[in-house]
This record gives sequence, C-alpha cells and structure tokens, in this order.
Amino acid sequence: MIVPNRTGRKWRKSSHSGENNQCVEVALEPSPGVGVRDSKAPTSGELNVPMASWAALLEHLRR
Repeated sequence: MIVPNRTGRKWRKSSHSGENNQCVEVALEPSPGVGVRDSKAPTSGELNVPMASWAALLEHLRR
C-alpha cells in the first residue's frame, strides 16, 4: 500500500546508486515495517513492507 510520507524517517539509498538519483530509498526506522520510495519523487508517498517480507527479499537477493 502506498501511503503519504511519514515524518521522522531516515531515508538512505545504496552507495552504488551514483549521482543520477534513479533509484529507490529505504527507511528502517521508525517501524512498523520498511519504507520504500522513489528517489526521483520522494514526496509522492512510500510503500510500506512488513519486516519479515523485507528480510525474505534480501535473503533471496543474496543467493
């Protein structure tokens, strides 16, 4: 579900993103879940992913 941006979140993007800002940003705090947003349009809302689903995605990507 896309929801309006929450205040107080600390957003970060991968150091591999470069300078073109065409990537996603993630916020782990404050919970619940992980916030994901488009770095090109940071005010357009965020996708909230349950922590267990985020952990499963990362595990899959690591394989």
